[in-house]
Amino acid sequence: MAAGKIYFLEDADVGLRTLEEADADGNYQNWFNDAQVCKYNSHHRFAMAKEELLAFIRSSHNLRDALILAVEKKETEAHIGNISLQNINYFDRAAEISFIFGDKANWGQGYAAKAARLLINHAFLQLGLRRIFFGTSAANLAMQKVGEKLGFRREGVRREALFKDGRFYDIYEYGLLKEEWECGDV
Repeated sequence: MAAGKIYFLEDADVGLRTLEEADADGNYQNWFNDAQVCKYNSHHRFAMAKEELLAFIRSSHNLRDALILAVEKKETEAHIGNISLQNINYFDRAAEISFIFGDKANWGQGYAAKAARLLINHAFLQLGLRRIFFGTSAANLAMQKVGEKLGFRREGVRREALFKDGRFYDIYEYGLLKEEWECGDV
């Protein structure tokens, strides 16, 4: 690990930083072209080209209604995923949290929950938000488990709202209110 590397948000294991153009030179582009990585989300419908990824990275720096961050495993400084607050609504004080973890070697090790804890703390304590929400495929048991571990409650179902692999899936909606949030370790 580089001495003194500064992250926007961090704990002992993960660092959250802005996306960098150099990320497009790694395996980041492959995440969106990998059917297994995108199995439960709306990606992998069109091939992702490097130029498109670079445009996304550049545009992510100028947003005020979204905060898109790379997740690095601090031990190796490897870019293992992204986490974001999207559709930030400062009137209703709410935002949607979204994840993509493309480095499959790091799946199931708690990095998504650690990154989410950092971002949720930031959303509630720095941005003044009151509600964080997400939707996930009814088949995405891993995301449901992460959400429940973080204290999210299942609030409803959007029936047959996601079309993947030739069939429709329900989307489970989850929400977390600031007063329900516990800032301790996951």
